[in-house]
Amino acid sequence: MAAPTSVEDYLAALPEERRAAVEELRQTIKAAAPEATQAISYQMPTFKSHGQFLVSYAAFKNHYSLFPASEAVVEALGEELKPYLAGRGTIRFPAGYPLPVHLVTKIVKVRLAENAAGERR
Repeated sequence: MAAPTSVEDYLAALPEERRAAVEELRQTIKAAAPEATQAISYQMPTFKSHGQFLVSYAAFKNHYSLFPASEAVVEALGEELKPYLAGRGTIRFPAGYPLPVHLVTKIVKVRLAENAAGERR
């Protein structure tokens, strides 16, 4: 399979049952960061804000991952995030369960604040 060149290519290549969940994740991120731009980075859909990486996400066999690449997210959301943490920078949401939209929104808001603070420096 060829590497996706756009978010739409990435989504189109997913099986139908995966596509709906990933689209919900995408729309949740977009709602929390309406000014962010979308691209493909490391063969995954990525959002950028303030000229910097915001988050990326991907579909896997048994879960969906969100990659905030930020210790600030872990520090800010602590126990609420703990059930979903898989390693230092990976957040996994199990397939077949509702997406915790409120948590995804909080993650994105923490990243937006982090990027905005970096831009002001």
